[in-house]
Amino acid sequence: MQKLSIITVNYNNKFGLQRTLDSVLSQAWQGFEYIVIDGGSTDGSKELIESNKKHLSFWVSEPDNGIYNAMNKGINVAKGDYLFFLNSGDDFIDSTSLEKIASCLTGEDIVYFNINQIKEEVVKVKQTPALLSFAYLHHDLPPHQSTFIKKQLFDKFGYYDEDLKIVSDWKFIIIAFIKHNATYKYVDDVFTNFYYGGISTNEDSMILMKKEREIILNKEFPILMNDLKYKFKLERIIRVLRKSKKIQLLIKLGLINKF
Repeated sequence: MQKLSIITVNYNNKFGLQRTLDSVLSQAWQGFEYIVIDGGSTDGSKELIESNKKHLSFWVSEPDNGIYNAMNKGINVAKGDYLFFLNSGDDFIDSTSLEKIASCLTGEDIVYFNINQIKEEVVKVKQTPALLSFAYLHHDLPPHQSTFIKKQLFDKFGYYDEDLKIVSDWKFIIIAFIKHNATYKYVDDVFTNFYYGGISTNEDSMILMKKEREIILNKEFPILMNDLKYKFKLERIIRVLRKSKKIQLLIKLGLINKF
């Protein structure tokens, strides 16, 4: 069975960290190393980590340069074949989750599954497509809370880009799949919970997210973006036509087919 590294990144989120620690440490299958990277918290998180240090393979509490710098610290010390980020606040759905996940890791570069997205106690399952495409990855990705990545991919393609504020994990995934043809496996099941509240779920960050993605896409995939922009233009035209009362009347009269 593959060796796993679970990495939790935290900063001043003691309550969320407690939930994540409890979830990871209560797993029935314990064939993994557990790494906690704290950004120098002052809310008692460090003391919480220290009280659980006997269960940890590695931990540190020190200032960092943002979440991707913290995630890269975890990658750097990880010894597992597969890496998995379950950051503070998020958790497994039950104590058997990791055992089930481990049985699905059969050698592919990236293994991903569906995830519960929880907002104000409302649970919604995010379905990730079994067949990935540039059209999908252009604007979305399998969340890192539901994605296992081979450590050797980071060694080959580089760690997370620390110059980006929000979309560095997305950049890594799209480059791994589209540029380097990374192999992957989709598991149609849910094993983890993601709780809204982080920077990338803040409405104010959507503009920055879009801007960062556009810069990366135009830099890394200029030819594909030319095709995609044309596709989006056609889709916008079709949406406008569908709303046209004249078009709706022609469809109703049977003069043209519905589209």
